[in-house]
Amino acid sequence: MKNQRNISEFILLGLSYDQNIEIFCFVLFLFCYVALLAGNLLILVSIRCSSLFHQPMYYFLSHLSSMDICYTSTVTPKLIADLLVQRKTISYSNCMLQIFTMHFFGGIEIFILTAMAFDRYAAICKPLHYVIIMNRKRCHLLVLAAWAGGAIHALPLFSTAISLPFCGPNEIDHYFCDVFPLLKVACTDTYITGVLVVAFSGMISLVTFIVLFVSYGIILFTLRNLSAEGRRKALSTCWSHVTVVILFFGPVIFIYLRPPTTFPEDKIFALFYTIIAPMFNPLIYTLRNSEMKKAVRKVWCSSLFSKETHS
Repeated sequence: MKNQRNISEFILLGLSYDQNIEIFCFVLFLFCYVALLAGNLLILVSIRCSSLFHQPMYYFLSHLSSMDICYTSTVTPKLIADLLVQRKTISYSNCMLQIFTMHFFGGIEIFILTAMAFDRYAAICKPLHYVIIMNRKRCHLLVLAAWAGGAIHALPLFSTAISLPFCGPNEIDHYFCDVFPLLKVACTDTYITGVLVVAFSGMISLVTFIVLFVSYGIILFTLRNLSAEGRRKALSTCWSHVTVVILFFGPVIFIYLRPPTTFPEDKIFALFYTIIAPMFNPLIYTLRNSEMKKAVRKVWCSSLFSKETHS
């Protein structure tokens, strides 16, 4: 702890040294963040104010939208603000907090996606027992398990980061605090620590990714027994889930499942799972889902109609 107190803040090198590129990124990411908030809030309100909330898939989707907002908000607002300043700094305590919250909410999102895959498996492969399997109590337990899984995932990484001694330099070649960039500026041999981070964080991502794809493979195999209309509806829902899984897990696995090192391209890949994938989630789930589109129209059109009637 004595070594750690030698550094009270870190300097973030950000995305680029070019001011014109940073201004372009500011406009782009501000638009992305506003679109992300608006899209996920639209899904949240539409599900909560309709009968869809009582269906397990949309119950999980509402929690996924909540996690998208929380997860992205740990990184994106500071990134947007830093694009307007030349010297980008973050205090030691805020850096540690960012590591914990990012991995905590990210872990919850991973396990909610797994719960959604289990829901689709039960709906398509066990349709006669679906109501019993996915009762409300089990849905609550799965969400609670996702929160517990997020904590179990985040706490070791947070403990690893907070135990690292820092005595200089304090420049982090990234736009947010993460474990691998911190290992490069720690005043100790971090090879073993890096391997443990890969084994823990990377393996969780890989195993979850494999489980998800195996489950969707089983679902697709089972679809041959359904009618043409049933196949079309199930495929529409499943492809939405698969698209979200690929957008999120692809970059995560690239960064965390490899020898403990960093590359300049990491910042670009990190944009996919911190901003781009959460922004596209509302579009993927609403544009490819007829029930979701109907709920959005019903909730928002009825609210607008009631306002016009009162006025």
